[in-house]
Amino acid sequence: MKLATAAYPLTPVQTWADYTSKLTEWVQEAASNGAELLVFPEYAAMELAMLDGPDVAADLESSLHAVSAHMVNADVLHADLATRFNVHILAGSGPVFDPALGPRPVNRARLFTPTGAVGIQDKQILTRWERDPMQAVPGGPLRIFETSLGRIGILICYDCEFPLLGRALSDVDLLLAPSCTEALSGYWRVRIGAMSRALESQCVSVMASLVGDARWNEVADVTTGNGGIFGPPDVGFPDTGVIAEGLLNAPGWTYATVDPAAIAHVRADGRVLNRTHWAEQDGRADPVAAQRLR
Repeated sequence: MKLATAAYPLTPVQTWADYTSKLTEWVQEAASNGAELLVFPEYAAMELAMLDGPDVAADLESSLHAVSAHMVNADVLHADLATRFNVHILAGSGPVFDPALGPRPVNRARLFTPTGAVGIQDKQILTRWERDPMQAVPGGPLRIFETSLGRIGILICYDCEFPLLGRALSDVDLLLAPSCTEALSGYWRVRIGAMSRALESQCVSVMASLVGDARWNEVADVTTGNGGIFGPPDVGFPDTGVIAEGLLNAPGWTYATVDPAAIAHVRADGRVLNRTHWAEQDGRADPVAAQRLR
C-alpha cells in the first residue's frame, strides 16, 4: 500500500470555498500519485478559525470555539473526499468542545475511509501549553481501527513520546503520529518517539507535521517539521528505520510504499523480537536493585 504524509502549511482562508479548494487540491494530488492513506498533522484544523475573521483567529479562546463549530462541516468535506478519491484520510486534528467530556475542548483527530466510515481519536496526554493557557482536557480512550489497509492506531504528537501508550496499540500495523511542534527540538522529540514506537511494536509509524508561519493564531504560530515514514531497522526495512522523509519545513507530501507482509514477517522472524519479548521486562524493572560502589 502507498502512504502519503503531509508537511502542511496553514492558510488564512477567507471563505469556505477557499478551504474546500485547498483541501481538495491536497487530496487530489496524493490520490493521483497512488496514495491509499493520507495523513494530515495535528492542529491543521486551526486554519478554519480565520473563516470567522482575523480578530477571532487571533484570540485563543475565540479561535478554539470557532474551529470546533466548523468541524462538523469539515468532517462532511473530508468524508466526501475520502469517498470521491477512494482513499483513507486522517484529517488534521483540532479543538472540539464535546459536552460528553466536559466544558473544555479535546484535541481530536478523525479517520475517514472510502466507504464512509469514520473513527475518532482524542489526544491523551497534554503538553504544558495545552494545559495552560489553552486549558484543553484529555479525551476519550485509545482505539484500534480495523480497516481494509490493516489495523491503524493514532498517537497525537506528545502522545507518541509515551511507550505505554504505544504498547497499548502494539497490535496495529500502522501507527499515525500527527504533530505540531514549534521548535526543531520538539520535532525531534516526536520523531524519536515515532521511531521508537515502530521499533518496540515492529510496525510502521507515519509522522505528519504542521509547517510554516501562522502567527495569526496562537495555537499554530510558527511550526517546524516534515513528513516521515518509519519502520523497525530490521529485516524487510531500511537499516536506518527511515522508509521515507521529506525536507525540513518544505510543504508537500512524502510518499512510501509499505508491504503489510513485511510487518508480519519482521514480527514473526526478525533478527530481534521486541514486540514478543516486551513482557520479559516484567519483574526486572521493579524493584530496581541498589548497589553502592565506593
